[in-house]
Amino acid sequence: MTADIEAEHRGFATTGSAYYPTLVAVFTGLVLISNIAATKGVAFGPLLTDGGFLVFPLTYVIGDVLSEVYGFKAARRAVIIGFCMQALAVLVLWATVHLPAAPDYTNQEALASTVASITGLATAGLAGFLVGQLVNAWVVVRIKARTKEKHLWARLLGSTVVGQFADTLVFCAIAAPIIGFGDMRSFVVYAALGWVYKTAVEVVVLPVTYRVIAFIKRREPTYRPAA
Repeated sequence: MTADIEAEHRGFATTGSAYYPTLVAVFTGLVLISNIAATKGVAFGPLLTDGGFLVFPLTYVIGDVLSEVYGFKAARRAVIIGFCMQALAVLVLWATVHLPAAPDYTNQEALASTVASITGLATAGLAGFLVGQLVNAWVVVRIKARTKEKHLWARLLGSTVVGQFADTLVFCAIAAPIIGFGDMRSFVVYAALGWVYKTAVEVVVLPVTYRVIAFIKRREPTYRPAA
């Protein structure tokens, strides 16, 4: 029985230590922050994006760490938690708008407008996030099944290119009209820039991702290198 359990977790750690819930908490926080920041369309000359570009790529860094160290099921659990918390945030904000305002509260219209943007973008974010993160985790685990502990860079970059493409395409298809990028040219620029930028961030922070993964692998008592 012990041998079967060890074989099942070969190449991955179990989720019983403090590192896994900490990573999930950071992951969820980044998802919530980026979806609120994404309510503003941002233009750098002809380049169109949204405020979520500041932190959203980091969710894929954390997703890569979870997939590499803990495996697909553990990463999927983190994605579902992030999905549910974002859905809860939207529900609470929607309910808050419809609660009766205090007599001296003067920001009802501004709040309603902001929440409407967040709700629409959250729908886009939830769809893109769910698709992209699950694809990202699946690619990491599938490549690791072939490469074992070697070629970590290939797992991290390969999963990001594919996962970010799926995420960006789904998100931008829903979010572009909400932000104000309604014509085809704006949509293509918005989606292409988002994909290239998020992938580039992954490349830039690759040394940090390597160190975080190595740090957690060394300190996770249940981690067994893939053989």
